[in-house]
Amino acid sequence: MQTVAVIDYGMGNLHSVAKALEHVGAGRVLITSDADVIREADRVVFPGVGAIRDCMAEIRRLGFDALVREVSQDRPFLGICVGMQALMERSEESGGVDCIGVLPGQVRFFGKDLHEDGQHLKVPHMGWNEVAQAVDHPLWANIPDMARFYFVHSYYIESPNPQQIVGRGHYGHDFAAALADGSRFAVQF
Repeated sequence: MQTVAVIDYGMGNLHSVAKALEHVGAGRVLITSDADVIREADRVVFPGVGAIRDCMAEIRRLGFDALVREVSQDRPFLGICVGMQALMERSEESGGVDCIGVLPGQVRFFGKDLHEDGQHLKVPHMGWNEVAQAVDHPLWANIPDMARFYFVHSYYIESPNPQQIVGRGHYGHDFAAALADGSRFAVQF
């Protein structure tokens, strides 16, 4: 049976993620902060909720920045929400925060003056939103194009590499909702 490690660095909705993985039969799911268990896992999930500065401080304190760089290279790896943002090079949040940097790009603020069709849009972007699948990817299997996913975020990914954007959302403007690079897959929802 395949093992899925859900990285516990104290900043994620770990049990919700683990229950969802168990529900879809992902294998043996372990919520762990043990680097050896994470290294030995067949698949790794990197969730995150909260402010990127706090998340990155914990990731660095635990040495998980190097661990994420290592394990995301050679096995299926899924970053979720702030876990996705932490994979980027830098975030504008909290005056600017250096992130892990395994994916090129920046995390940008939606802005306080976001409009669409003459309507002011609230930030954070919170609610169900369609995701357009930009390319075929194995993780899109059995998920229809324009399926709806739940978002809660004030920041979005700006990627310099359009080939890595495998899903796009729209809130005032298009944004990268899903990225893929080799064995890495990351989602904002």
